[in-house]
Amino acid sequence: MDILLIAGLWLDGSAWRDVVPELTALGHRPVPVELPGQGDGNGAATLDDQRAAVLAAVDAAPGRPLVVGHSAAAGLAWLAADARPEKVAKVALVGGFPAPDGRAYADFFPIEDGLMPFPGWGPFEGPDAADLDEAARERLASAAHPVPEAVARGVVRLTDERRFDVPVLLVCPEFTPSQAKEWLAGGESPELDRVARLDFADLDSGHWPMTTRPRELSRILAEAAETSDQDRSGGSSPAGS
Repeated sequence: MDILLIAGLWLDGSAWRDVVPELTALGHRPVPVELPGQGDGNGAATLDDQRAAVLAAVDAAPGRPLVVGHSAAAGLAWLAADARPEKVAKVALVGGFPAPDGRAYADFFPIEDGLMPFPGWGPFEGPDAADLDEAARERLASAAHPVPEAVARGVVRLTDERRFDVPVLLVCPEFTPSQAKEWLAGGESPELDRVARLDFADLDSGHWPMTTRPRELSRILAEAAETSDQDRSGGSSPAGS
């Protein structure tokens, strides 16, 4: 199965370099999606441009792909489910929750000269970055690209309620499935609250498991791909908890 990999803020497709060979060895075809404005120098890129890049990858897949969104890119993966509910086999969200309709995509950090630069490690101290050694921090920070303002502050538009029929796996790295369920019960993710089939996978890592736990993350994603048809028909999933 094609597994489309969408990195979160500041990252380009190289963020998945340790995941790609693992998924390939497990019999899948991983496709890192390159996002306009994150690595190509296009400071004028918009959220619609990034959405179009994801949908182009979905449309190019020979079958129905698993769409993986990391962190803020959970929103892009969910936009794909909204735009192509019949084409997306399943969505996997790694450490992120999709923004609801009418909300800004990722307006989390200050904008400087039309761009949202990587803010350094200060905001991520604690569970997010606890498993990153200095080499990993340097690698991630040196590869970070400022995100265009029109991406970060772009307004999410969701229009097709068939998106709620697309199975979703929430991969829980720096938080636990129990915590995620508490947040959902508290109304913190109205989109996921309406998903017909929502499963959880626990992953003992920080916020960037593609860097610190690529093998474990790959196994979770491969299992999600292999059970996608069963999940859509309502069967049980070993990844769920």
